[in-house]
Amino acid sequence: MKTDIQIAQEAVLKPIVQVAEQLQIPEEELELYGKYKAKISDEYMERIKNNPDGKLVLVTAINPTPAGEGKTTTSVGLGQAFGKLGKKAVIALREPSLGPCFGVKGGAAGGGYAQVVPMEDLNLHFTGDFHAITAANNLLAAMLDNHIQQGNELQIDTRQIVWKRCLDMNDRVLRNVVVGLGAKADGVVREDHFVITVASEIMAVLCLAEDMKDLKERLGRMVVAYNFQGKPVTAADLKAVGAMAALLKDAMKPNLIQTLEHTPALIHGGPFANIAHGCNSVRATRAALKMADYVITEAGFGADLGAEKFLDIKCRTAGLKPDAVVLVATVRALKYNGGVAKADLSTENLTALKTGISNLEKHIENLQKYQVPVVVTLNSFITDTEAEIAYVKQFCEERGCEFAISEVWEKGGEGGIALAEKVLQTLEEKESNFKPIYEDNLSLKEKIETIAKEIYGANGVNYTPAAETQLKKLQDLGFGHFPVCMAKTQYSLSDDPALLGRPDNFRIQVREAYVSAGAGFVVVLTGAVMTMPGLPKEPAAFRIDVDDEGVITGLF
Repeated sequence: MKTDIQIAQEAVLKPIVQVAEQLQIPEEELELYGKYKAKISDEYMERIKNNPDGKLVLVTAINPTPAGEGKTTTSVGLGQAFGKLGKKAVIALREPSLGPCFGVKGGAAGGGYAQVVPMEDLNLHFTGDFHAITAANNLLAAMLDNHIQQGNELQIDTRQIVWKRCLDMNDRVLRNVVVGLGAKADGVVREDHFVITVASEIMAVLCLAEDMKDLKERLGRMVVAYNFQGKPVTAADLKAVGAMAALLKDAMKPNLIQTLEHTPALIHGGPFANIAHGCNSVRATRAALKMADYVITEAGFGADLGAEKFLDIKCRTAGLKPDAVVLVATVRALKYNGGVAKADLSTENLTALKTGISNLEKHIENLQKYQVPVVVTLNSFITDTEAEIAYVKQFCEERGCEFAISEVWEKGGEGGIALAEKVLQTLEEKESNFKPIYEDNLSLKEKIETIAKEIYGANGVNYTPAAETQLKKLQDLGFGHFPVCMAKTQYSLSDDPALLGRPDNFRIQVREAYVSAGAGFVVVLTGAVMTMPGLPKEPAAFRIDVDDEGVITGLF
């Protein structure tokens, strides 16, 4: 059996200018990064602003398990299937982070015959967007510490510095560090911290900004510290906005690549879904809607994280309205939720399936609360039995969802036609009356508790004394109208990764809250979730290599 990277490397790609022609994008509006990658010019983005919008389809999933779900694979395959049916479609996805690629995942471009390519470029440095974000983030950190060293005119309290340095790699030893050691000229000694680049507020800002003007305004609002009077100090106060914007100028432009079947794909931005808001950029999504009749996008991790943030943060901020949601599951993952060990998932087990399907049931109920039509798809494995598939199909249809098998990993677009037809039928027959799950005027704690109870299924929320103080301060400072970005484990509906299926009789533990004033939301840390992940015992980096001819291996 061929690996994903072998399939990708054997593919015959079209020059990206030919892919752009499918969307009527002239070559002069592309900024080429070699033959198969390009950025789309600001001038073209401005020119298409008044085009009518296509239909927006969100792809999400049940909670991820070691058995795999295939959300990106389904997104890519669905876009290819639309192409097979003669529909004008664009896929809008996030860029992968180097941390997971070298840590757990080993690649994030889809799989099998439903991939975006060039796969190695996408998973590694791509067009440098993440490096630009890292540089802008750390420039601000350097200017902050330099301001303190040069006399601290803004009276910054060094015990209340909240801006963290970042790195696009899982590196646990950088979570908590001490900086400024050495001579007086080497800075003020203080405790500092690193987050992974995809958790940087600049990533969230770039993905929510409409244009350069909006980007600079958002960068300026970012809170970096508090002064001795407890008032926020911003990036604008440090006079850092212009320099950061210069670093981000090209990163603001969406990237165009293609699938294995030459379907256009806009890949832009990549906030973590269990720390940041987990969606590709607003600019790319809006541009895609102006370019095509159908746009397939995805949100990270399970629907309790990525979809909730897509619907409550991204759509609220950008005025987007999804027309349908595709919810991805696998028989294997449902049996895992029902208590079956990973080694035994290939054996038919209807009892475990009937237990584990409660996880899917909760995600269906959650998405229906947003009044958006839901299509459930089973990502097919050869070990799935007819009885297992029939049970899931009946279960979904009894809950008002369309249902389809997806075989895109094995068959590409051809394997997604049944799903594409169900999505098209849903778009034609069912109306989306999308509405976020909470109103802006609720307090921060009311918003947290709404998500905890309505989406996670918790009985309530417990707050540490520090979180209580932080939330009150943010409310008093005027940030109470912001949506909340819940940072939670992706593996469970609860904040305990060990609680599978559909947990009940639990409470969410909120340990910390801070404002991302530029992004326009309040981040709420629950459980033990980390903003700087670590590498596993056997990271994917062990398997990644490059041969004498320059061919990369091991990226799955």
